[in-house]
Amino acid sequence: MEEAQLAILEDTIEAKQISKLLARVESVFHGFAYEPRLVKVKELLANVKIQIPYYQRPYKWSTHNVNQLLDDILLHRKRSAYRLGTLVMHQEPGQEELHIVDGQQRSITLTLIALAIYDTQKELLKQISKEENLPAYRPQLAALKFSDRLSQKNIQQNYQEIKRRVREFDVDAVRFFYYNCELVEVVIRNISEAFQFFDSQNARGRDLEPHDLLKAFHLREMSHSSTEQEKLDSVAAWEAMDTEHLASLFGNYLYRVRKWSKGYSARYFTKNDVGVFKGVSPQVKEVMPFAALHRIGHFYIDAYNKEYHRQIDGVVMPFPFQLDGVLMNGKRFFELVNHYQSLLKQMKELKHQLKENEDSPAYKILKTLDSYPSRDRLGDKYVRNLFDCCLLYYLDKFGTVEIDRAIEKFFVWAYSLRLQQYSVRLASMDNHTKESERVFKKMREALRPADILGISLTLPKEIKATQIKEIVDLFKSLHYLP
Repeated sequence: MEEAQLAILEDTIEAKQISKLLARVESVFHGFAYEPRLVKVKELLANVKIQIPYYQRPYKWSTHNVNQLLDDILLHRKRSAYRLGTLVMHQEPGQEELHIVDGQQRSITLTLIALAIYDTQKELLKQISKEENLPAYRPQLAALKFSDRLSQKNIQQNYQEIKRRVREFDVDAVRFFYYNCELVEVVIRNISEAFQFFDSQNARGRDLEPHDLLKAFHLREMSHSSTEQEKLDSVAAWEAMDTEHLASLFGNYLYRVRKWSKGYSARYFTKNDVGVFKGVSPQVKEVMPFAALHRIGHFYIDAYNKEYHRQIDGVVMPFPFQLDGVLMNGKRFFELVNHYQSLLKQMKELKHQLKENEDSPAYKILKTLDSYPSRDRLGDKYVRNLFDCCLLYYLDKFGTVEIDRAIEKFFVWAYSLRLQQYSVRLASMDNHTKESERVFKKMREALRPADILGISLTLPKEIKATQIKEIVDLFKSLHYLP
């Protein structure tokens, strides 16, 4: 498709997205006095009426959050428009002040970016002002005062980071930031309605989950590397999945394995962690040596599956995903989600496959874990998740080779935690991955099953847990307890 045609197509898609976004806002604010509209960053920053009310929490964005926003702006600076989210404000009738109800963190960060551009890139601003007959401008929101010490600290720290980063901005990036980056601005006339909106939004599940943000990111990554049909297919498969199941897949399995394998904590998967699932783009200008292998695999598999021989032999080569590997952005991300949903399902069917040998330790372990009376207590669920993540990681890396021994090894390692504590908390599970044998990190480094199956485990010296007689009996029958 010609470049001009692609531009028209992108603008059409953007227009549809705007309509959907405004429609969504209208549906959420049904029955309220509201004024939803798209506002450009320049207009937002020039608004002298905006105030931050006393009830707002401190400014808590970290340099990590700031860099993510800057990376997105630079990445998408060739687009006709880029949506930065929603800004909800409250304005009492007859008053001029607009109080930010939602969107404070992003608005302050945008102000810091504009201030850094004003302070360090004056020549670029003069060039834009000359071309468009507008004066060089300093953001009006920079006049806001912050008495909270945490806000002051984060603002100072983030501003220094932004000053370093805006050196990467050329005139096109500066223009894009002011004139093409937009927010959906909603003004509510009654403060009780503003907070009623949040209750309504939460009750209806309107707030975006981390996986929703990933969906948007990877669809954008497909803009220049996938056909419209591929986009439709990817979105259709995703939309067919239950959102709670998606949240569980990411939060309880994919996120935890990827973080634990590197020796990091992985308690909650939040919007600040979506970078864990961003990787190499198929189409980029920068040539980075580490990415070459992944791009070669990406394009080779596409070419292989499109050869006429595949029409004859019916063989399709799947992409070789690895839980701890470098991700490919775009359509591969959606394929990855389908792949691990299938692998998780296969893992949960292992008990039925092992039933042919009911006397095997592996079968007894899986049967007990699925049936002992206190398995649904919160602490027991945490330990089961620890065991399941180990098993999923092993299947992902070594398949079912020596699977019986792997199940036994992971059971003893995970449930030793249960035996040694009166109650298992999320922090207990998380710390166990970093303090005891570091099984996940060793699995990342393993080249053969023996590297994992040969790990020497520290057995529990004292049993503190209650209501787990079946687990204790299993440890004894497997000769891990006297």
